[in-house]
Amino acid sequence: MSSFRLRAAGQSDGGFLGDMVVEAANWRPGSGRPKVQVLSDPENTRYLTGWKRPVDAGFIALDRSGDPIGAAWYRLMPRADSGFGYVGTGVPELIIGVRPIWRAHGVGRALLQALNDKARADGFARLSLSVERGNFAATLYRSEGFIVTQSGPGRDTMVKALR
Repeated sequence: MSSFRLRAAGQSDGGFLGDMVVEAANWRPGSGRPKVQVLSDPENTRYLTGWKRPVDAGFIALDRSGDPIGAAWYRLMPRADSGFGYVGTGVPELIIGVRPIWRAHGVGRALLQALNDKARADGFARLSLSVERGNFAATLYRSEGFIVTQSGPGRDTMVKALR
């Protein structure tokens, strides 16, 4: 039996998604930028502002007690306010964050697979993301079919074909 479960992310999950943006930004052990610093950066707020728009979708992972431990979600970004993983109009960019104590326990993979299935069901042909070089999550993304399509300073953009 799994020690966690997933549920769809709703309108009221915006605060927790903010916590997961902080986790994603602070992936490097010892890098802990303060939450207020991470969440005041427009590079990060674009993944949260106005959550949950009609085309936004995501999942929350919950531990046995029902406490949230991770999240993955996607948003369509306009070219004028594109994120690091932007590859084009009509390609949602995904964001994922997992509490450190839950990393390497299958939470990220389960969230990623659920989000891929949701995006496919919603008619999207591709999903994109951005990952900093050295981030162990890149191995997960590659194992789930994401490939590097663009390399920038210190980070790669990865895309998965959904059909």
